[in-house]
Amino acid sequence: MTDEPVLLIGNTGGVRTLTLNRPHRKNAISTPLWHALRAALLDIASDPTVRAVVLTGAGESFSAGADIAATEGMDEFPDPAEELHTINETVRLLHELPVPTVAKVRGVAVGAGWNLALACDLVVSTPQTRFCQIFARRALSVDTGGSWLLPRLVGLQQAKRLALLTEMISGEQAEELGLVTWLRPVETIDEFVDETAATLAAGPPLALRQTKNLLNAGSDRTLSEALDAEAQAAGVNLTGADVLEAFAAYAEKRAPVYAVLDQQVAP
Repeated sequence: MTDEPVLLIGNTGGVRTLTLNRPHRKNAISTPLWHALRAALLDIASDPTVRAVVLTGAGESFSAGADIAATEGMDEFPDPAEELHTINETVRLLHELPVPTVAKVRGVAVGAGWNLALACDLVVSTPQTRFCQIFARRALSVDTGGSWLLPRLVGLQQAKRLALLTEMISGEQAEELGLVTWLRPVETIDEFVDETAATLAAGPPLALRQTKNLLNAGSDRTLSEALDAEAQAAGVNLTGADVLEAFAAYAEKRAPVYAVLDQQVAP
């Protein structure tokens, strides 16, 4: 047991960093950590000053998945149905956050830990990172969004391969399958993620929010529906201050500086 918080929260230049903080358990996600992560995501969703989010793990690993052996906090949250609701809501909140999200993955990312990373918009990993949909090894079916995320990212056959055979794959194999956006050496991954998150945080918040929404919904829409949604989003963009700032910055040959997104005009 430790007095350290199970989730560390940091803020730098509009970037909110969430660090799973149970390194003694390879950041396996206990009940208190699920609740802390859910609360942090709810806060981000209502905070217009947050422009981008980084999700990572303390120590040498991202996350060893749900800590099914953990007992800490069970007196406070004893209802299995309540816990499953919290877990599912946490994954949903992460995937649907209005701001861009980046998973920084080192060490191991298995089971629920891997699916949390996949729920982010971008994934940065090291070549040595190991990934596994470990559920079937524990006589469990895939959960935490894996049944929805995996087929959309790699196709149905590869999703079945990963979930049914529970292969442990490397960062390089994950990149080949399209499950990792970038591979970076462990010595430079921090700097790369910091730069990427800063770039996202400096972008036009309304346009990025709408682009993320359009892409997330695109696979479930017809082309006609997607075009209609894009036209609606464009109409919102063209009446906002960000477009004026972007054009002014271009004319003045400077970097644009976007104001905090007004929650009342956000879609």
